[in-house]
Amino acid sequence: MDYRQKRKLSFLTIGLIFLLSGVEYAVILPTIWRYLQLLEAPPYFLGLGLSAFSFSGLVSGPMFGHWSDKTRTTKTIILFSNVFEIVGNFMYFMGYSKWLLLSSRLVAGIGAGAGSSIFGFLTRTTLPDERARVFAAVMACRQAGLLIGPAFNIFLRLCDFKLGPFVVNKYTSPGLFMCGMWVLMQFAVMTLYWDIPPLDSFSEQHMPLREFRGEEDEPLMSLEDEHGPAAEDSYGSLSPEQTETQLSSELPPSPPDSPSLDTSDPFENFSASQEFLREEYFGFGELGNSVMYSLCGVEVIAGFFLVRWLSRVLEDRVVLAVGLLICSGACVWCLIFLANPQEFIIGVFLQLLGLPFVAVSQVSLFSKVTAEKTQGFSQGVRRSVGGLATILGPLWAGGLIGNLYVMLGMMMLLLTLIMIMMVLSYEKLVEPPRVEHAQDSENGG
Repeated sequence: MDYRQKRKLSFLTIGLIFLLSGVEYAVILPTIWRYLQLLEAPPYFLGLGLSAFSFSGLVSGPMFGHWSDKTRTTKTIILFSNVFEIVGNFMYFMGYSKWLLLSSRLVAGIGAGAGSSIFGFLTRTTLPDERARVFAAVMACRQAGLLIGPAFNIFLRLCDFKLGPFVVNKYTSPGLFMCGMWVLMQFAVMTLYWDIPPLDSFSEQHMPLREFRGEEDEPLMSLEDEHGPAAEDSYGSLSPEQTETQLSSELPPSPPDSPSLDTSDPFENFSASQEFLREEYFGFGELGNSVMYSLCGVEVIAGFFLVRWLSRVLEDRVVLAVGLLICSGACVWCLIFLANPQEFIIGVFLQLLGLPFVAVSQVSLFSKVTAEKTQGFSQGVRRSVGGLATILGPLWAGGLIGNLYVMLGMMMLLLTLIMIMMVLSYEKLVEPPRVEHAQDSENGG
């Protein structure tokens, strides 16, 4: 098997890992609150349970990244981290107490820290001009997992039996299901993933870099062909406050004033926004949350593939600027129409549209302005900062449910600060010139 085949199989495996991480999020999140209530957990345990996963990933990410930088291998790290996912999800399935449930998310979150090693691997095995496209495809895999994950809940919520001493129901079955999926992923990593050497060292030893670059101008991700369109942290979770359009299954009939037939036009005073977009749709149950995540996932996946296409013709810093402008516009829109759920939906749509632009461009830019030799650790630090945001964000938002203008106002302030920083450093948001190869050629000549 040659270098390119190993590379494509490794990328495919990485896509599957991110796909599975998205499925786990979409399978666990819609049911965790009711699960905690059954275990008589106080309300604040929901915030702890959601933050625990991010916290352990925040700590383990730089450690796994440093490990991969030192050893220049990632396969062992992925296999090791997946063990924590397996154990953590089995603990979630057991669910004897609220403390075991909280511990299960802590343990599973350690496994998520391997993402820093994976991004370091992708940086070393891709060319700078193709890196954004590869990152976009890999991140889209996670969003695809968020999209198809709720479909598994449709049959998992029907589970009601015993497996030895354990009860399998709609609350415990997600843990057992994800435990089995991560076990299967171990076999996929062992058979399909390769610790291939960095792209530069391979091209120098086996072929001119120009020739290799020419071969790779074509799309190199086989994820689309293998299992359809397929997102550091999450880069933020999709909160239940984000909206969903759900058709009313039954409209209450109004009694006629007289027994005579009403021949007037039924659509004369019809208003789609009044009929289909109502405030009560924000009170979702397990199924409603799953549908909401699916709808949001469709938009985000489309956004990632739009960014993947745009990255062929636009610089990373231009994509970043477009994303920040869209997110800022979405935040302003939400502040203006906060009291109007129908208009608020447009703000949510814009926010989700801007997410892929910012997520892909900042990861690609970060990989280009930091040292390649320490990419694993650097990506771990970056993901830890994102993980810290996913911890602090829910705590900040949860305390300001009664004052949404202050909550969104702080978001607008942060976006404004980021925009100012981007403008001031715009000229430096490019890949630094490579001088190593020039020096080596001069020495060799």
